[in-house]
Amino acid sequence: MDVNDVRAYLDRFGSSSRVREFPVSSATVELAAKALGTEEARIAKTISFDLDGRTLLIVAAGDTKIDNKKYKTFFGKKACMLRGGEVVDRTGFAPGGVCPFAAVSGVEVYLDESLRRFPTVFPACGSANSAIEVTPSELEEFTPGSKWIDVCKTAGTES
Repeated sequence: MDVNDVRAYLDRFGSSSRVREFPVSSATVELAAKALGTEEARIAKTISFDLDGRTLLIVAAGDTKIDNKKYKTFFGKKACMLRGGEVVDRTGFAPGGVCPFAAVSGVEVYLDESLRRFPTVFPACGSANSAIEVTPSELEEFTPGSKWIDVCKTAGTES
């Protein structure tokens, strides 16, 4: 999958033209914020996990980290992030471009509450140099079957 697949996917919502591509990398929260001219917190990073063979994507604000206690309480197990080649095989996207849109069949998408404090956020769109600006409601609409959860903490805070 790549940005063109995501554009085709977002076309069903009338939003493919909103995808932005950059001449520079947006593969990390810091780089995406610079490319977009926004604060890091508004970057909607997508983190991929394995849960007993299930593939989970958690979309969270750029200034947060997974709170292991909250994650374990919600999912019943310790967080286990996907590594390297697993990411492409299990999500359809390369690291730096993982997004909640058009992921491979069976991937479960969760939207962290940390995103709701912003009027708009910027998730990647299938490549390491793309993004789209969406409201939290649009993010939910564009990821049918997704669920809102609270499994993050603001970076630098204790849980």
